[in-house]
Amino acid sequence: GCRMPWVKKVIEQATKMNTLSYTLDDTSAALGAALNPCPVVASRTAGVDPTDEQLALRSAEETMAKLDHDLRLRSGILNQMESHILGLRSAKHEKHGDLLPGDLFTYLDALEDWLFSTEAEEASYDALQSKWQEVRSKTDELSKSYNDKVEAERSAKEAEMEAEAKQAQKEREGQEDGDEEDHDNRRLPKKRRMEIVMKNKNEGGELFSGGNYKFAAARYAKALSHCAKFVDLSPEDQEEVNAVKLTLNMNLALAYLKMKNVDQALRYANDALVIDENHTKALYRRASVYYEKKNWDGASKDVKKALKMTPDDKALLKLQEKVEGQLKRQKLKEKKMAQKMFG
Repeated sequence: GCRMPWVKKVIEQATKMNTLSYTLDDTSAALGAALNPCPVVASRTAGVDPTDEQLALRSAEETMAKLDHDLRLRSGILNQMESHILGLRSAKHEKHGDLLPGDLFTYLDALEDWLFSTEAEEASYDALQSKWQEVRSKTDELSKSYNDKVEAERSAKEAEMEAEAKQAQKEREGQEDGDEEDHDNRRLPKKRRMEIVMKNKNEGGELFSGGNYKFAAARYAKALSHCAKFVDLSPEDQEEVNAVKLTLNMNLALAYLKMKNVDQALRYANDALVIDENHTKALYRRASVYYEKKNWDGASKDVKKALKMTPDDKALLKLQEKVEGQLKRQKLKEKKMAQKMFG
């Protein structure tokens, strides 16, 4: 089987067959055996010396295993370099990205060209390790101002979160009102239940503004749990509750995105779009999550859908530019790989 669609297509065209699957099933294994020009040789029988042909095949198998092991090691380093390049290019659009100098991106362009060169293709594992160390050293040097700023900010946020955790512990020990509300399943009037929801939502907003994303997410989740406790709502009241739930899901998606937990962020972005599949801000939020997950096609689809409704939205246009840049880079990479294989 083959997990890479374009390679699968090339093999099927070359063999005039279209039965390859994406996994190594019985059909794919049988096809591979049929295409193999070497006859199948039975395994060694006890007490019978192997033939020269069997010994040659065993030697060839061991050689291929060594080559495969070396290829995996080399591919691992090359993938690390590509991820490093992508991370630095993405950082340009993040906070403090203006501290990254133009010389860094000139270096990354040259490095990306090298990755697709014959020299990189033929480099040994030791040579690639040496190159990877050189790349990290050079990029650390060029991005020092940016790295120092990000590290200082990260340390400050950790200190704030630690202080917030201590405060939260004190609140728990003090048995404040909010803890009782978590376990309150009474049939409260809509107005009272909404007060509880908005209290937690607003507290989450304050924590988020202070950079305390973990505790903000906890408050948003608490507010969302109370949204499930409304009873006997009129259609108008249900519409109001749904609007609050949509906002809370988007807030949770953003909080988890800030904490680099993209799977949880995607979950809440999806939940928001279940409530309103055409909500432009929810589409933007999920597109942002897809971008962080390197799902360029998913991000592009959501951005295009949102732009049909709000074509002048600056945030959407900026995200679209970033996504299209990554799609072009991906197509160029696939083109270069195809040229190396079949050129």
